[in-house]
Amino acid sequence: MAKSGKMAPVMIGQLVLGGSRYSTRDYLQVGAIIVGTAMLGLSKAKGDHGMAHSTSLGVIFIVASLIMDGITGGLQKRLKRDTLEAGNPLKGYDFMFYTNTYMLFVALSVSNINGDLVNGTRYCLQDPNICSLILKFCVCSAIGQSFIFYTIASFDPLVCSTITTTRKIVSVFLSIFYKGHVMNTQAWCGVFLACVGILSEVQAKFDRTKHAAKRVAS
Repeated sequence: MAKSGKMAPVMIGQLVLGGSRYSTRDYLQVGAIIVGTAMLGLSKAKGDHGMAHSTSLGVIFIVASLIMDGITGGLQKRLKRDTLEAGNPLKGYDFMFYTNTYMLFVALSVSNINGDLVNGTRYCLQDPNICSLILKFCVCSAIGQSFIFYTIASFDPLVCSTITTTRKIVSVFLSIFYKGHVMNTQAWCGVFLACVGILSEVQAKFDRTKHAAKRVAS
């Protein structure tokens, strides 16, 4: 549920590190989406039994993850601005290449230190069938990342966070109906609040695009 609030640290990161400016409406839209998503998710959780309790270490990891999301979003925003001013704007696949190259070196270093690199390689050699599944996973991941980094390069990290949060709403919504759960008042209020925030953001961006087009035409 904490990851549903990813938009907040991303917005803060873009304010502090990316030099972005937001209106009161933008803050209200983000708040409505976050609160609505949390209300929907918590209403679903109330109907589940035997859920594992949160641990202190788990909470620390979640908070650290959200902080990293904010830092990453702010740095991506600033990097986009600096490269655009230099006349060499970054494309989606530029972000994708540099991000995954960094992740590769980090993963290799950590796995080599804790021994997972050797154990993982040995496991793949013992069970070659897993290699085809890993390949399929990589292809699906690459396709998904193409859309993510295109959104970041063409718009900004906050728009990407809005899309992923909307996806969470749809996933929880479908899960409730697929498993035959009954949505209570809290769930419906969450859906309504989140939809209001999303539609308001879409309308605001549409209005800005329309005004920009009019200025160009005039």
